[in-house]
Amino acid sequence: MTATDRNDENRRQVLYWRLLARLFSPDEQPALESASMAVVDDLGLPAALLDPAVSVDTVVQRFPALAGELRGLLTATDDGPAAAPGQPGEAEVRRAALVSKLLLNVFATGSGPVSAGQLARWQSDAGWFEQALGAEPGELRRQGGGLGGTLAGLEGDLVRRMHLREVLADPRLASRLTPSMSLIEQLLRDKANLSGVALANAKALIRRYVDEVAEVLRTQVEQTSVGTVDRSVPPKRVFRNLDLDRTIWQNLTNWSPEDQRLYVDRLYYRQTARRTTPARLIVVVDQSGSMVDSMVNCTILASIFAGLPKVDVHLIAYDTRALDLTPWVHDPFEVLLRTNLGGGNDGPVAMAMARRKIVEPRNTVLVWISDFYEFDRSQPLFDGIEAVHRSGVRFIPVGSVNSSGQQSVNPWFRQRFKDLGTPVISGHIRKLVFELKSFLT
Repeated sequence: MTATDRNDENRRQVLYWRLLARLFSPDEQPALESASMAVVDDLGLPAALLDPAVSVDTVVQRFPALAGELRGLLTATDDGPAAAPGQPGEAEVRRAALVSKLLLNVFATGSGPVSAGQLARWQSDAGWFEQALGAEPGELRRQGGGLGGTLAGLEGDLVRRMHLREVLADPRLASRLTPSMSLIEQLLRDKANLSGVALANAKALIRRYVDEVAEVLRTQVEQTSVGTVDRSVPPKRVFRNLDLDRTIWQNLTNWSPEDQRLYVDRLYYRQTARRTTPARLIVVVDQSGSMVDSMVNCTILASIFAGLPKVDVHLIAYDTRALDLTPWVHDPFEVLLRTNLGGGNDGPVAMAMARRKIVEPRNTVLVWISDFYEFDRSQPLFDGIEAVHRSGVRFIPVGSVNSSGQQSVNPWFRQRFKDLGTPVISGHIRKLVFELKSFLT
């Protein structure tokens, strides 16, 4: 290792030691701070990179060239970005400075009360961190699990530390809030205690979040492959349906070497008609406190499928009682306002309501979103589910995902669903989109 390489390695270690020190303690270590400042200055980077009180947005606004370096920064190989000619290690030192800024701003959240401005700033910084990982802002937090779950957990902690009612009562402060799953969860839990301006601002935030998630899910529904071609319907004999390859292949025997021409006796057309049998989709959502994320997403998803032709969507929410929300299924905003988060679980009550809606079992899909913790009523619920499944209904159990992205599904039910041939769907909601599209179209 050359002297230059050793110097670059030392400079990089200074930055990372300083990062670790600030993550575990808000108090500055003078020696590390002054050494890090010297490194940043030597790299030609702004001193604001070392100030956790300065947002990444502010740094990028002042120094626009850094935006390109931050995007995809953490998707580079272990060797880091390509170094400049003659400077094999300086690129890694520069990378360490930028990475330190992102990690410190996102993971050093402190303690004590949080203002609307602080939450908005953290959400923006988290968005830059997600871009550094090659994702869109908010994407990892929406997906949950792993690092996304960690980010969602941090965001949830910040929301809980806010004086949310006071913030909502001030339109100026409320306008600075960025909708997130953690924030929506708090709003839904506290909506009964809000009134006037605070309630209006809460509704506006919920509506905004619903619209944003709906746009993402609608795109996923549109992109998912549709149903099989209905071979019983003759193809339309129009030019756009002409199967040129098959027409040539079937008429090859009519090739004339003398004329150098292919004489066509018959044209072949593609079959494009798809089955349009009306399908009934019954969505049952556990509205207990552990099910907020799944309830919000699946309520929005139900409204999207309700807008498809030939799909009859019914929506039921339950805790110790069952509530038929079908009249509002086209408007997830209204559905969420009518739910009451918390309480226990009484799945058999919801099953009784769902069974009354089953008319043609083989043309019905029943989606059940729950963590399936049923106190002493596990066996009655499973018996009802098994009977519905054996009648011909397509049963799709969906596990819970909480704000931290950690799954929590009753292992007793998980094993029985697996034995029944209907394993619990987990992970990204795209899996549920695919399952529903394959049945409904």
